[in-house]
Amino acid sequence: MKPLLFALLACSALLCQTGLRRSDLTPHLNFEAGALQGAPLGWGGGPSGTIFADDKIVHGGTWAARLERNASSPNEFSTITLAVPVDFAGGTIEFHGWLKTDAVGGSVAFDNMQSRGLKDTHDWSEYSITLPLKSEAKTLVFGALVSGTGKAWVDDLQLLVDGKPIQDAPLAKRVQTVVDKDHEFDRGSGIAFRELSKAQVRNLAALCRVWGFLKYHHPAVVAGERHWDYELFRELPNVLAATDRESANAAMRKWIEGLGPVKDCTACASLRKDDLYMAPDVSWIDDEGTLGAGLSHDLQRIFRNRPAGGTQFYVSLAPGVGNPVFKHELSYAGIHLPDPGYQLLALFRVWNIARYWYPYRDVMGEKWDDVLAESIPKVALAANGDDYQREMVAFVARIHDTHANLWSSLGVRPPVGDCLIPAAVRWVEDSAVVGDAGEAKELQRGDAIVDLDGAPVPELVRRWSAYYADSNDAARMRDITRAMTRGVCGPGSLRVRRDGKVLDLEVARVKSADWHPTGTHDSPGPTFRLLSKDVAYLKLSSVKAADAAQYVESARGTKGLIIDIRNYPSEFVVFALGSLLVDKATEFARFTVGDLVNPGAFHWGATESLAPHAPHYGGKVVILVDAVSQSSAEYTAMAFRSAPGAVVVGSTTAGADGNVSPIPLPGGFQTMVSGIGVFYPDKRPTQRVGIVPDIAVTPTIAGIRAGRDEVLEAAIRQIVGPEVPLDQIESMAKPQP
Repeated sequence: MKPLLFALLACSALLCQTGLRRSDLTPHLNFEAGALQGAPLGWGGGPSGTIFADDKIVHGGTWAARLERNASSPNEFSTITLAVPVDFAGGTIEFHGWLKTDAVGGSVAFDNMQSRGLKDTHDWSEYSITLPLKSEAKTLVFGALVSGTGKAWVDDLQLLVDGKPIQDAPLAKRVQTVVDKDHEFDRGSGIAFRELSKAQVRNLAALCRVWGFLKYHHPAVVAGERHWDYELFRELPNVLAATDRESANAAMRKWIEGLGPVKDCTACASLRKDDLYMAPDVSWIDDEGTLGAGLSHDLQRIFRNRPAGGTQFYVSLAPGVGNPVFKHELSYAGIHLPDPGYQLLALFRVWNIARYWYPYRDVMGEKWDDVLAESIPKVALAANGDDYQREMVAFVARIHDTHANLWSSLGVRPPVGDCLIPAAVRWVEDSAVVGDAGEAKELQRGDAIVDLDGAPVPELVRRWSAYYADSNDAARMRDITRAMTRGVCGPGSLRVRRDGKVLDLEVARVKSADWHPTGTHDSPGPTFRLLSKDVAYLKLSSVKAADAAQYVESARGTKGLIIDIRNYPSEFVVFALGSLLVDKATEFARFTVGDLVNPGAFHWGATESLAPHAPHYGGKVVILVDAVSQSSAEYTAMAFRSAPGAVVVGSTTAGADGNVSPIPLPGGFQTMVSGIGVFYPDKRPTQRVGIVPDIAVTPTIAGIRAGRDEVLEAAIRQIVGPEVPLDQIESMAKPQP
């Protein structure tokens, strides 16, 4: 397991579900409230299948929480979280608790976000965090987060304010916002229908566009004078009742009039052109044929007189980074599903965030207006909570961003089931190939799965692809093959191709938490080792930033250093290690960020650089990547690629780079998007493209069957040259126990 964060966060807005009252916290802090569907009762988090209520291993009482991940676990991390409203006053918040770990190596985060070592003690240890309570905080979110693989238990938590239990903290006086005061639709939207006509779908699509435009442009909404979700519910009946486009447009004009007058600006907003990457997409407001002259003119007037102050009520930009923070977006976890109004709200919220705040909307590859029209009936008419989540999974997938998934709801994504065949499957030579037979004794490494439970693999891929939110085909096939053996517990039937023969096998599916594949394609064994006197090898799945200089010193005298990023880095080492690979200041990335005055615009920011530090590694640098390399791994590869003469070997990466921006959704669910644009210094893109290798090498079925690492072998060849015999290279590339 990679770093474990024992987390405490005071949110400046209602970014997360406001959960229990302070007076009701105690049974949840010690987990004695029990379990619901196997998870700790009252706690949020996920993804499903990775958080559990445990009555076998506890610190005190009857129950504890267990976070357990294996390499097939979705997302890059798992969490358990609770949230309470910050309706109390104080200077500091302390979070105490007991942790027990198994197969863990990493760190625990404390007060100032520095870390202490965390070892497998196989016994309970007490940890705590102390943070200042900021006056603007509205929600306190706390819990535990783990990444990688392994197990961690949490029990007997305490929250203290200025050294006293949070239940005893004095009430705070604060200015409430409109989302604190307007409660009309807290119990439901009041919207109900069983079908939608083509005219209604068309009018709802227009409402979505207008609602989103007003949200980020109308001065009353930008200033936070309207609970904009609830304003949608107030307007929906009028638009649904409209019999044609003209009457729907008239209803929206009346709605806009009710928001109050828009004064002519004196210091009007403008759009900087000198550093512009992408202009706002607002030409649609000029379309009088669709909107009618009146509504079109209303929207144009609002756009001309949009606020120029650079602040928005429903969105801000993260300090020092620039990715959007969707403040005051509520998750409405307590609503009862199905609720067509809230389901439409989820769709409208994400659709407009993608239009105005997604830095890669130009490479989504979909006509976003068409996606809206196609998704409205599917999401709005979803008959239950699972169907709603599944349709939102399919909708979010059309953003084509590996970060953008309904991370709270992957359990509804096909194939569904709590069990899997305990073998690692990967996509090789257009086939689902067993890379590690694991505990499935009937299978062998290199088996190509032809059919699964009677269905041909190509047909399964075709049926499932729409539910996999990935930037490119490499990431999509990575995710599908990781999940494809899931199903109900019990025997599964497989037809596999082995040594030219087709075999029918029956293989048992086991609980997904009972088997732990690696999930990475780097070489087993130590983090750093010498493959020969000329070749050093470093894998980032267990790298330590503090040991960067030691790795370079250990590689001194070698001809080349192979840095394996066919994984997710255990620690951020871009600068700690990257600065030792360059001999002069070297640019490796530049970013684009959004514009609060001009929603939908993105501007070029400064470039990011590596500054040289000692000890310097002067040999050849070879970087290994493949579809497992994602996000931080891709950013790291970009940085190391800037080293003199560096070569990237392998296959295309996942194509999802940039800090993520979470988006709460009605029902207590959550998605996210890549929040800033990441490019090479010369403005070449990385999103969806991924890190394209200089030397393309992909594994073969024959190589997997023989236990070879052909990508690592190709990297070694880059260093030692063509004269070294293949058998020597194969020997160097063999994994160590």
